[in-house]
Amino acid sequence: MKYVLASASPRRRELFSLIVPEFEVVPATGEEKFNMSLFPEQVVCSVAEGKCDEVFEKYSDCAVIGCDTVVVFEGEILGKPQNGDDAAATLKRLSGKTHYVITAVCIRTKNKKLTEFEKTEVRFNSLSDEFIRIYVDSGSPLDKAGSYGIQDGGLVKEYFGSYTNVVGLPVSLVKKMLEEVLR
Repeated sequence: MKYVLASASPRRRELFSLIVPEFEVVPATGEEKFNMSLFPEQVVCSVAEGKCDEVFEKYSDCAVIGCDTVVVFEGEILGKPQNGDDAAATLKRLSGKTHYVITAVCIRTKNKKLTEFEKTEVRFNSLSDEFIRIYVDSGSPLDKAGSYGIQDGGLVKEYFGSYTNVVGLPVSLVKKMLEEVLR
């Protein structure tokens, strides 16, 4: 079986290589559409399915893996920041507080389609304005849901659940799903 990861994320690519050593990367190019009347878990699953389905149209002889990650704070989905000011405002909101990271995974083959999600609770350290400014100036938060990467030091006090989920690909869940879909 050939595998196609429908994601441009270098972090997802690195994590997926821990499960499947050889695969093709074909990022979905369609616009991510959010139906905000749904629960965050439903929204993220819908977006992951959309990415997977788009790529599957051209790679229907492969196992296609589509993913989406969101940060949920006080019931609101926090996506990727629009710019540095947006990232700083998001980090200020999350400072010293708890939020959730939800990653949905959709795996599709010609015989089966499976969609599941992983949810991790994350508690942030209290972040100073100077820390936020330096972090935003580094450029690291600009391509990440919730404006941060758990792998970047100093942000996260503790987390409960899957670390790789917060990075963007819940490795244990994906491994289990692949086993199920390929049965």
